[in-house]
Amino acid sequence: MKNLSEHQKGLLYVFTAALLWSSGGLFIKLISLSAMHLSFFRCLIAAITFVLIFRKRVLLINKLSIINSLFYAVVLITFVIATKATTAANAIFLQATAPIYVLIFEPLLNKTKYDRINIITVGVCIIGMILFFIGKLEPGHLEGNFIALLSGITFAALFLGMKQNDQQYQQSSIFWGNILVALICIPFLFTIKAITVTDLWMVTFLGVFQIAVAYAFFASGLKRILAVEASIISMVEPVFNPVWVFLGYGEVPTFTAIIGGLIILGAIVVRSLIAGTSNLKRKFNF
Repeated sequence: MKNLSEHQKGLLYVFTAALLWSSGGLFIKLISLSAMHLSFFRCLIAAITFVLIFRKRVLLINKLSIINSLFYAVVLITFVIATKATTAANAIFLQATAPIYVLIFEPLLNKTKYDRINIITVGVCIIGMILFFIGKLEPGHLEGNFIALLSGITFAALFLGMKQNDQQYQQSSIFWGNILVALICIPFLFTIKAITVTDLWMVTFLGVFQIAVAYAFFASGLKRILAVEASIISMVEPVFNPVWVFLGYGEVPTFTAIIGGLIILGAIVVRSLIAGTSNLKRKFNF
């Protein structure tokens, strides 16, 4: 690590974060707890870890950070529910559509015109999304797909909200989002019939590493690299998530879901590259 430049460290930190995020699908599938039970332990442990990592910074709060924490809480719960209800590939690929909604709503919020590249990207991604809803769907998969879409929409809302807020409040939004999930899930704890040691260590991993430590790596990496680089490297999560689930759980996504996911990820990566190149040209006037 000592021989790495700050830029190289940033790339490594974001890649590590994305790799940790990608483990979520496998552990959610393997844990025998229900979605709400799992969410309680995962988020409570994540909140405690956040306090240990960021300390007093998690207590900084304003109106927008409260709203963002609500969006983040919905993202956390809906992703777990979707992963339990449908295939991990469907859940992560449909959540990964978040940038589409950002492209749609950001110009409305900023009262700017839609760029042609953004319109094309949204159109291509919609084609990819349609592929998740055609062909044979097992019972529960359709509902899971719609919940995954909701997760993507609220993820986009979180992103837009975080951009509007001061950076000093980002940690508190994530922290309080986890606290909110834990509070929401408390009533469901009375329905727990049994919890195994294996379940406990897996939810601990999710809380400590898949949420808290991953965020710390991402935040640290984002300070060292361009946003376009971070967004592209983050695509490691939706790519590897179904791979880990296939290797560790044996779940095979449908062919149409794979094609749809590749279309969505490809469109987002290409758009990020074009946007990044345009920003560089404007910056250096060439």
